[in-house]
Amino acid sequence: MKETNWKFYISNEETLSAMIDACENAKHTIDLEQFIFIPDSFGNRLIDICVKKASQGVKVRFIWDAAGSFSLFGSNIIEDLKNKGIELVFFKTLFPGFFDVPNYRSWYFRNHRRTLVIDSEVAFTGSICIFEKMIDWRDTNLRIEGLVVNDMQKAFNRMWDRAQGKKLPKIKHDKTSDHEFKYISNNPIPRHRRLYNHLIEAIRNSRKYIYITTPYFIPTHHLARVLRLAAHRGVDVKIIIPEMSDHALVDLASHTFFHSMLKSGVKIFLYKKKMLHSKTIIIDDDWSSIGTLNMDNVSLLYNFEANIVSTNVRFADELISHFLHDKENCEEMTMIKWDKQPVIRKIAMFFMKFIRGFF
Repeated sequence: MKETNWKFYISNEETLSAMIDACENAKHTIDLEQFIFIPDSFGNRLIDICVKKASQGVKVRFIWDAAGSFSLFGSNIIEDLKNKGIELVFFKTLFPGFFDVPNYRSWYFRNHRRTLVIDSEVAFTGSICIFEKMIDWRDTNLRIEGLVVNDMQKAFNRMWDRAQGKKLPKIKHDKTSDHEFKYISNNPIPRHRRLYNHLIEAIRNSRKYIYITTPYFIPTHHLARVLRLAAHRGVDVKIIIPEMSDHALVDLASHTFFHSMLKSGVKIFLYKKKMLHSKTIIIDDDWSSIGTLNMDNVSLLYNFEANIVSTNVRFADELISHFLHDKENCEEMTMIKWDKQPVIRKIAMFFMKFIRGFF
């Protein structure tokens, strides 16, 4: 069995440089799937290397989300890239082509995945957005080699066909996949929320600890319940979220869960240094995950997501070290601090409870 090798990046600048280096060495294919891609000085570095490789005969394919990358949707750059040999499709909705332009419904059923696969041998995933304004965000990204890259390639191919409205065949699970590393998708279709179900099961089976880092914390009722139950039975549940994210209303909705979580024994830490956008989970040394899944309703139930899920202990140890380092830049939210919230904010959160399921 081919050995799985990996490297984590917590700097988006270093991640992009590593992605460009990998593309530079591409011999056959470059497949890029991105939620937010802006052709600024940051994004153009990736475009330039892909155009260069396309001119050398490498097959280059881009999937961009029509909502996340809305500034590109219908722009002149699309035709220019196609003329330079890059194949490109936009993912519009759950049913591509149903809406001509994004509207409020199109913010659901997004392709929120971020994947780069080179020659079906090297792949990247994580929380990075290709946008200069987000270059300093605290993200966690991964470069990986091994059998799991085959699964990432197949997932990209299926999304490529889906974005073009093609009928998809049934998924055939490859028995040769790495038993320690899986690329698990989450689709907004009943019985296809595989990653969400894996997460729920891992939390239910937890014995020692659950460490979650997420930019947005608006869990489903089911997820909130299993987290509270884990804390009740003595599991050390710690959650790191940003003190202030890029969405004020989302922050308010997130805070409506604090009282019940703290009361059950869940520990909440507010990251103060910069915008925290990392999406990682570590459970009991032998279950860890990194990818695009946020701990919010839209991501958990209504978007296309995918994470690397690993049972490798060294993989989990590295993610734990990131978690503990981030925790040093946090302020813990305690019940005493929570009770001191201004009355006007508590009133706002009371009303937010009735609509938080839409975030």
